[in-house]
Amino acid sequence: MPFERLLIVDDEEDMLTGLQRTIERNIAGLEVVTATRANEALRLMAEQSFDLALLDVMMPEMNGIALLEKLRARDPELSVVMMTAFASIDLAVDAIKKGAYDFITKPFDKDTILRVIHKGLERNRLVRENVTLKEQVCQKEAFASFIGRSPAMSQFCERLKTVALSDYTVLIRGESGTGKELAARAVHSLSKRRNRPLIMVNCPAIPEHLLESELFGHRRGAFTGAERDYPGLFVEADGGSLCLDEIGDIPVSVQTKLLRVLQEQEIKPLGDTRTRRINVRIIAITNQDLEKKIIDRSFREDLFYRLNVVALTPPRLMQIRGDIPLLVDHFCRQVCCELGIGGKHFSADAITALMGRAWPGNVRELQNVVRQAVLFSADSVISAKDLQALIPSEFPDETASWLSMPSGNESVPAYKEAKEDLLQKFTSQYVVRLLQDTGGNVSRAAEISGLTRAALQKIMRRTAIQANSFRHHDS
Repeated sequence: MPFERLLIVDDEEDMLTGLQRTIERNIAGLEVVTATRANEALRLMAEQSFDLALLDVMMPEMNGIALLEKLRARDPELSVVMMTAFASIDLAVDAIKKGAYDFITKPFDKDTILRVIHKGLERNRLVRENVTLKEQVCQKEAFASFIGRSPAMSQFCERLKTVALSDYTVLIRGESGTGKELAARAVHSLSKRRNRPLIMVNCPAIPEHLLESELFGHRRGAFTGAERDYPGLFVEADGGSLCLDEIGDIPVSVQTKLLRVLQEQEIKPLGDTRTRRINVRIIAITNQDLEKKIIDRSFREDLFYRLNVVALTPPRLMQIRGDIPLLVDHFCRQVCCELGIGGKHFSADAITALMGRAWPGNVRELQNVVRQAVLFSADSVISAKDLQALIPSEFPDETASWLSMPSGNESVPAYKEAKEDLLQKFTSQYVVRLLQDTGGNVSRAAEISGLTRAALQKIMRRTAIQANSFRHHDS
């Protein structure tokens, strides 16, 4: 099975046949595809990928230089070698400027053409490898802020990656504190637009009477105070992405104009009679119920469907509860670094307390609690008692809270209920401590605990504790 593919385009069929035979006899693992016309080459390029192309300069219908530009437009990393019997310095310079890798003159001997092909394929491998490495680095950076290994977080990251590779309008919805803005930035940085601007707009922060001008621009004299032309944020984001945060708060008058932009891909600045074409990807963010706003007529239904082409919803913290130990460790090290203090960490009972809370403010709220705990705790190990002392209303002492209540039959829970409650807390705390000490090694944790691996895993599933959250990872 060929590992690499070469395209040769020349209107001389004898030349093609001879080249193909020579190359296939001398270069193993290289598939040679030939075309006698530029349009045929473009069709082949649309159907399959190539690692190297040899193009004749003088051809009917379309010359080699024009074909070079079209091929490079489809695949900017493609290595292209131009061939001609009418060499000139101007022609060679023009070909190199248009993206050709090399330029050879007919007639050429076998050793020359084979050497050029080997060099071209080697250059292609290096270029493709570089692109792959850049994409891997880009992905790592894009997901660096999404801490978690739970199934829900993994599924979200995979969906985000798929959405980013498309060029569709994206609507990111979800509760406050779930990382919607981080998701928007990741969509842009993983997309083909990543080398162009990402403009973030906090819609409610811009006064209603200025929002239209800020987005679409204005001409000088369009309104009082418009002393010069202003292109607007859509023009500033041209070729890139425009993120509209809190899209549910924009006034209906601006919604109408935004709908036109999405439909026509053009804008009309205030005070201008002409429209301007733009190429911008819209990423919209909201934590509001847009369907409810449609019913009360504060949000246009047609705009909603234009925005909701593909939707992303970052998981709530309770959906990734098993990631809390990993998040706490990450935030704790982050805060210690910010404060310039020695390393602190949370004890097993503190982690258990954090995992047992509802977290209506999601990850942002957890981050704030960790900040306060690290900032105010005097010891290097932060315990559940420290959390309760620092933020009593957030973390009441629940070890056996009914024991400290005034006497009376109504204060004492049923024996079975009290026992199960305390046992659940003990089990969670015990498993967290086991996995902390073993770095998430379930086999070692089972050995220490005297349980079988299967029994320990069953307990972990019941308590929503994941070993991945305790395994060593890069900061």
